[in-house]
Amino acid sequence: MNEVGMAMEVATEAMWYVAHTRPRCEKKLAWYCEREGFEVTLPCIKSKRVYGRKKVEFEKPLFPGYVFFKGEPTVCRWVTGSDYTANVLTVFEQSAFEQQLNDILIALESGAFVLGATELCPGRYVRIVAGPLAGLSGTVMQISNQVTVVLNLDFIGQGAAVVVDSVNLEVVE
Repeated sequence: MNEVGMAMEVATEAMWYVAHTRPRCEKKLAWYCEREGFEVTLPCIKSKRVYGRKKVEFEKPLFPGYVFFKGEPTVCRWVTGSDYTANVLTVFEQSAFEQQLNDILIALESGAFVLGATELCPGRYVRIVAGPLAGLSGTVMQISNQVTVVLNLDFIGQGAAVVVDSVNLEVVE
């Protein structure tokens, strides 16, 4: 087998990418990726709106304008070419990104109260040591007698805020 044939056999490793979507196209892009068989993650939170006398509950993206997907460079080209994508960003710190995204997904699945934290306030870095979110870490924000921990997603400069009892926290030096 010649060198070209050997190069063709080498598989490229799947990587995480961040799709910056066109306005209000997060769910459409996630559906498109799922339909094409791509691994996609769109963290969502429950939201309620009142229209007159009618209450409507729906899920909205935790990070508006962003969809996370994993694949080879060919997948990246497919997603870039969709009508729902404005831009695709390459994640260079794969392991850190994957850990941070996993922390946020664990928080969402735990049933904890999670809300978007678009502006990350400077504060103490802590680890949650007890309760359903034990093992997660983030930055503390103080909001009216409750401790809110922001689980950062550094790559997009955003995070998810979870309310935690202060006895379940330890300071990370």
